[in-house]
Amino acid sequence: MTRILRRSLLIVCLLLGSVCLHAQSPVNVVRVKYDGGGDWYGNRTTFVNLFDFMKSQLSMQVASKEATLSILDKDFFRYPIAYISGHGNIKFSDTEVTRLREYLIKGGFLWADDDFGMDKHFRREMEKVFPDQEWVEIPYSHPIYHINYNFPNGLPKIHKHAGGPPRGYGLFHEGRMVAFYSFNTDLSDGCENADIHENPPEVREAALKMGTNIILWALLQ
Repeated sequence: MTRILRRSLLIVCLLLGSVCLHAQSPVNVVRVKYDGGGDWYGNRTTFVNLFDFMKSQLSMQVASKEATLSILDKDFFRYPIAYISGHGNIKFSDTEVTRLREYLIKGGFLWADDDFGMDKHFRREMEKVFPDQEWVEIPYSHPIYHINYNFPNGLPKIHKHAGGPPRGYGLFHEGRMVAFYSFNTDLSDGCENADIHENPPEVREAALKMGTNIILWALLQ
């Protein structure tokens, strides 16, 4: 069976509400609780709304909200997708570095969303996790931008932040994208309750659609 056909079947399976990677379990994400002083706990309604959107629009079996664990928690590996965000410092211990690398090499996927201010800290820590790899800007033709919703110009711009276009970066191990970094856009804020950031409806919808694409792509890795 070709790789394209396998992916097509997986998408059909997901959109029918089956969870192919973890049978009979709803799709869920684990939020990374980290040290260093950054606000890992922000964007409290992001996944509540994103999962609700995925359930209503795609009839997917999803959790009601994300889990929250440290990388060293015994249950961390139960989740196929990890999420990390924040505005400030991020610090991984040596043990966390080793375990996060193991998680990603063994099939886990990390979605990092810059909430504005975490960039240099996040890049520093991920260099410890994969010192032999560099972040690669993902071309607009990549399936992560088209897997269900079409984004011909890559990531949608949600918040101005430092100005300039948003960037999507990937980290690869043996040809597989193990991490996706949405930078200079703040998809997490865009997915929050409408009254928190007061984004226009079309901007909020774009954030929810792109978040859905990232989750779907991660499940196919």
